Amino acid sequence: MQNIRRMVEKAKRNRVRLRPHFKTHQSAQVGEWFRAHGVEAITVSSVRMARYFANHGWDDIMIAFPANILELESINELAARIKLHLVAVNQETVAALAKHLQHPVQLSLKIDTGYRRTGIMATNYAEVDALVQQIREQDKLQFAGFVVHDGHTYKQTDTDAIQTIFNTSVYQLRLLRERYKSKFPDLQLSIGDTPSCSIIKTIHGVDEIRPGNFVFYDLTQQRIGSCSFDDIAVCMACPVVAKHPDRGELILYGGSVHFSKDVILQEDASSVYGRVVELTENGWSGPLEGIEVVSLSQEHGVVKASPELFDKYKIGDLMGVLPVHSCLTANLMQGYLTTAGEQLEHLTGLPQRELVS
Repeated sequence: MQNIRRMVEKAKRNRVRLRPHFKTHQSAQVGEWFRAHGVEAITVSSVRMARYFANHGWDDIMIAFPANILELESINELAARIKLHLVAVNQETVAALAKHLQHPVQLSLKIDTGYRRTGIMATNYAEVDALVQQIREQDKLQFAGFVVHDGHTYKQTDTDAIQTIFNTSVYQLRLLRERYKSKFPDLQLSIGDTPSCSIIKTIHGVDEIRPGNFVFYDLTQQRIGSCSFDDIAVCMACPVVAKHPDRGELILYGGSVHFSKDVILQEDASSVYGRVVELTENGWSGPLEGIEVVSLSQEHGVVKASPELFDKYKIGDLMGVLPVHSCLTANLMQGYLTTAGEQLEHLTGLPQRELVS
């Protein structure tokens, strides 16, 4: 809860809208924690996720993934009952939406300011001009503005580098606003990545932020500098199923199908797939020294341990592990158990029929 409260307070101080990305937790109950802090608008990454949260009372939802024209029937169903925001990156998508939409939707253009994953290059004014004009001519498409995701901040561990990425994106977005504000005075600029939104104290030049991972954080965010170990709010409890004294390794029932294969490369070139913590009655400790997850296969996790810590664990004990990437781990595990013993659902753990309104 403190991670949510801290981001809500930062957004208020900076007078920007917080539209948190719910793809990290994908849980109706966790969503209610946000609602309790005054959050009214959210971001998701799929039509299925949008439908799930719409069914739980959220009525202002952005799908921050290029609109999939093969899902137009579901898009129309959502647009009939909520304020739906879509994202486009090309004229073909805009044309398909214009032809088949039955209800108005907000449409933003995704801009690439340096990540090079997808989006229109911020300086490609000819392409942006053409798309904006195409949207403007359609009855069911309401041009909302520009969205950016600076995913390249995840490759940084230097605060100044993250600040530079943020400043560069804001500068390019503001140039776009200046270019189109006479025709679209309410045009919105939206940016979203947890490193920037966590590390940067003064968020300027945009109307909206869309971080997601901050709800739980993880080892990647701790390495970047977005959080401390104390801020990591999710942990995996894995059974010890084997011990190998000759090589000082314990085997966990916790492999890539539980953690994914995201990895942190250490300065000595070794790989870490998770940091071991001691499970306590009310949570867990900080990471233990001399023990870490060094390898994953499909179901197996290999833990290298010092002799002292090796002897501490018995077959059948539960070992706590902080994940490298909490979004993927949560998605794979399909549910949560709070430290108070409450079971929380996860979208991926629900049958498809439960998502039909």
